[in-house]
Amino acid sequence: MATAAKDFYAALGVSKGASADEIKKAYRKLARQHHPDKNPGDGAAEERFKEIQTAYDVLSDPEKRKAYDRFGSADGKPGFDPRGGGFNFEGDFNAGDLGDLFGGIFGRGRGAQQQRSRAERGADLEVHVNLSFEDSLRGIETKIPVDVETACRECGGSGAKPGTSPKVCPQCRGRGVTSESQGLFALSQPCARCRGNGTVIEDPCGACRGTGGERGTKRYSVKIPAGVLDGTRIRLKGKGEAGRSGGPTGDLFVVTRVADSAVYKRRGSDLEVEVPVSLADAALGTEIEVPTPEGAVSLKVPAGSEHGKLLRITGRGAPKLKGGKGDVIVRLRLEVPKKLNKKQRELLEELKKVS
Repeated sequence: MATAAKDFYAALGVSKGASADEIKKAYRKLARQHHPDKNPGDGAAEERFKEIQTAYDVLSDPEKRKAYDRFGSADGKPGFDPRGGGFNFEGDFNAGDLGDLFGGIFGRGRGAQQQRSRAERGADLEVHVNLSFEDSLRGIETKIPVDVETACRECGGSGAKPGTSPKVCPQCRGRGVTSESQGLFALSQPCARCRGNGTVIEDPCGACRGTGGERGTKRYSVKIPAGVLDGTRIRLKGKGEAGRSGGPTGDLFVVTRVADSAVYKRRGSDLEVEVPVSLADAALGTEIEVPTPEGAVSLKVPAGSEHGKLLRITGRGAPKLKGGKGDVIVRLRLEVPKKLNKKQRELLEELKKVS
């Protein structure tokens, strides 16, 4: 008997707990990178592509993945290699588990073909938009360029030269899998001719080289609400990658990158600003002008204020996404003169004597 299966999770570069979307995204990225059409004559790339295709065929199917997680490890339990290696029955197992394994892994003709051709949701995309601090407070509407894959305009996404269409694979007869006898059992594996697709393209489209897709730039309008923070994610539903086999389009996530302010420090919806006050004003009390996003505001500084004292102007801070505004927090910076004239020195000496 052959050894247990390779690590399909490692083949796709994902963890064992990866979600279906994470597995799909990893597969599409690797498949584009190692596709034979992009690496003509590279045998290693073709083998890597087959490995990626095989791993995805198992991990994208809930039943196959469940069976693989249960039996596909190399820890002495029954191992299955969907590439045709077979089973390794070392260790304990029961007939019920084996029946579940066969039912989940082996495609059965038309049913398996329908399962592979099920609609797939398109991948989500993420782009960043740079904002000035002021724009993040007032909100703007802007257009964002997005690099997205769409159906090829020449072939309409079929991958075949215009006027032709993909043909049913003669090797697997459209099933996408081939069977190999292993004693009492017939083990299925992805068809090497069509790579599990069930169809072959005899005359590929010259524009997309048979992939059925093309990269292009689309521009979407997005409203950035007032008060967004650095790293805020805005979802544009249905603006991601196109789905497959009639599946829905993915979403586009716009992530804000907000520049720092020369005046304020952002504290959620509050804005902190540092305002200098003289030693005498801090001791005797005074009134100062404080900058806010809506203009300067007068603020009373109580007598006896210390360096670093915080004062608050309510409702003049950054807008909150759910309504309302934060506050402007004023931090007093006590300014001590570095040089004193004669009169100032005499007054401070006198103050020192009476304090």
